[in-house]
Amino acid sequence: MTRPTMLIISFSPIASDARVLKQVRGFADRYRVTTCGFGPQPDPRVEHIELGQAHPGQARRLMDEALVRIGWYRAAYWAGPTTRAARAALRGRRFDVVIANDLDTAGVAVAMFGGGRVHSDLHEYWPQLHGENPRWMAHRSKLYAWLLRAYVRRAASVTTVSARIAEEYQRVYGIRAAVVTNASPARDLSIGEVSAPLRLVYSGAGDGERGLESLVVAAARTTTPVSLDLYLVSATPEYLAELQRLIDDEGAPARICAPLPYERLVPTLNTYDVGVYQPKPINLNHAYALPNKVFDFVQARLALVIGPAEEMARIVREHRLGVVTEDFSTESLTRALDGLSPEQVRGFKAASDRASAALSSQVQQQGWERAVHAIAQERV
Repeated sequence: MTRPTMLIISFSPIASDARVLKQVRGFADRYRVTTCGFGPQPDPRVEHIELGQAHPGQARRLMDEALVRIGWYRAAYWAGPTTRAARAALRGRRFDVVIANDLDTAGVAVAMFGGGRVHSDLHEYWPQLHGENPRWMAHRSKLYAWLLRAYVRRAASVTTVSARIAEEYQRVYGIRAAVVTNASPARDLSIGEVSAPLRLVYSGAGDGERGLESLVVAAARTTTPVSLDLYLVSATPEYLAELQRLIDDEGAPARICAPLPYERLVPTLNTYDVGVYQPKPINLNHAYALPNKVFDFVQARLALVIGPAEEMARIVREHRLGVVTEDFSTESLTRALDGLSPEQVRGFKAASDRASAALSSQVQQQGWERAVHAIAQERV
């Protein structure tokens, strides 16, 4: 029997985009998959259409802002260099199912292949992607709101990353989105012995929005003996230098580590004791975040110490995975670390082990599988 054809499109480097990679690997054996995005082929089983990564100049950005300001959203979207490149590369192609990742691909997918073939996977709440920035809200937010109304509403099905973000899409735009979390693939790893001092770890983006300064200061000031390793991606040299100065000034038992390939990340995390994360709730996406690092920590069988972001806190409390700080301050994080004992950490690590199957991507991806199967049944 001929396998249905599938396009997975993402304006990202797919080979290093953890969420999109799960789709590629999950469907490559059952569908004839073509990927379209930046960077090299993400999997040898798929055909790949590589897009050049555009870097719009100042003139292009000003034109884009002008088009949005006068309400010419369609012109602003279709004039974008990546949108134009994708449309040219996909012209004349046919697919039974299209998974459009993030909002910026939804217009290409729906306009070129028809909404009935498209599943839209929204990784964030796009109208407030940078809600802390008034200029961004006056410009990009309006364009993204139009894309949701013009294209995502026409998609056969929609998913997003957390229940609260799904509620916002329903409340504001009438878009019903199922939830597929950024869960990590199940790993058969053992529960490591608790170290002395406790080994703390953070893995993820390196910028001022992630609360990394609080992690460093809390590690320096807690009465619990700890060390802290920071595996940072997408960090500028300027930010890394600034963070290193803070480590030196505080005399913190912390070090900045080179980022790891995704295949090595969870096994490396397994050598630690506690995963820490306290992002600042600067916008709706941060406030309702449920990032992949939480699930990486669980698969690594770590205890968790996190800030009280609603969705993360719910997971940690429901499965008794660790400690939720009282608020988003450095002082509350320091108190949380002060209260950690080796016995508690051992218990939290055991809880992560018990929850690892239920919180794995193999369970979560059933949401994509149901949506895609429903589309394919209509087309094949």
